[in-house]
Amino acid sequence: MSVIPRFSRRSRWVIPAGAVAAVAAVATVSAITVAQAAPALPARTPAELLAAVAGDRSAPPPLTGTVVETASLGVPQLPGDYNPTSITSLLAGSHTLKVWYGGPARLRLAVPVQLGETDFILNGTTAWLWQSNTDAVTKFVVPSRQSREQAVKRVASRVPLTPQQAAQQALAAVGPSTRVTTESNVTVAGEAAYQLVIAPKSSGSLIGKITIALDAQHLSVPLRVQVFARGATSPAFQVGYQSISFVQPAAANFSFTPPPGATVHTARAAEAGFSSKPMPASQASQFQVIGKNWLSVAVLPASALSQVAGKGNAAGVAGQAARSASGGGGSLSGGEVFGAILGAAHPVHGVWGSGRLLRTALLSMLITNGHVLAGAVTPSVLYAAAAQVK
Repeated sequence: MSVIPRFSRRSRWVIPAGAVAAVAAVATVSAITVAQAAPALPARTPAELLAAVAGDRSAPPPLTGTVVETASLGVPQLPGDYNPTSITSLLAGSHTLKVWYGGPARLRLAVPVQLGETDFILNGTTAWLWQSNTDAVTKFVVPSRQSREQAVKRVASRVPLTPQQAAQQALAAVGPSTRVTTESNVTVAGEAAYQLVIAPKSSGSLIGKITIALDAQHLSVPLRVQVFARGATSPAFQVGYQSISFVQPAAANFSFTPPPGATVHTARAAEAGFSSKPMPASQASQFQVIGKNWLSVAVLPASALSQVAGKGNAAGVAGQAARSASGGGGSLSGGEVFGAILGAAHPVHGVWGSGRLLRTALLSMLITNGHVLAGAVTPSVLYAAAAQVK
């Protein structure tokens, strides 16, 4: 399993159809974790909280807010890339996202980028994608509920992780291999919240625990998710609201007119990859997962890591565990990214063969002659998985 179960794919968050939770400009992890006295709330059992966040599929209330995603995993730093979803920006640091949610057919999502921002606006049967730094605008016609959901899911896969996404992925691990408890109530973004704790029973996982703060008034809305390495007192990864307001956003937030001089392209939703077609068999056959839940290990061809890095895709266990804080400019080739990872790894060998191992607080990666194995597991779990690779 990845740092949060199934981190390699982005699922839904706080808004139906995968819409994302909110963010404006922020700075550091301290913005999320300011110490406050535990609020007094009616008692809730772990089972009640688990049922509330895992079982509620109703539409959340309208909201606006600010979410910060931060990571500090100890992975090697690379020259930075200002694209928040590129592989070079998935190593450590902080990312933000801002969203206005007015219902299933009204969503605005803004991602800060170098010298500008990228906006996605969904308003009824029309969606817009605007990149201010290139003055490029794409207009999509999304006449059905299904096409709107597909559009939102696609956009959500390209932006920083959100509390709902992280919570749903973490909850996928809950089962016989997991302990579920609670900790003291907390205050997140000014909102009183219960704190649900899930933790692996196996010592083979590098994860010590995952805490999920649930809004006391809207229990189905996660306000913050924190991932702690085993034995650590501070989170290695977290995503949470810096501010949130459960109010109906003004209609003007969902209105968009292309700026003068902008290049506008009109397309069907499917042209932007908004369809829900499964991964081609030729690509799917390259990937496999060995083990399950907390001890699952992702396996892909060594060549695929370089390809993923070159495309700037946020797929892969190594990728979605973190964000870049290196701050440099320019993009890197897949080969340069792969080379930097190899340089930080050290030689290892065993009955499974030989290769290079990179281990961080929450991630172990084993690179052999033909494959890359990665997971939030101890090296011994990787070695056992390597012996099973075909």
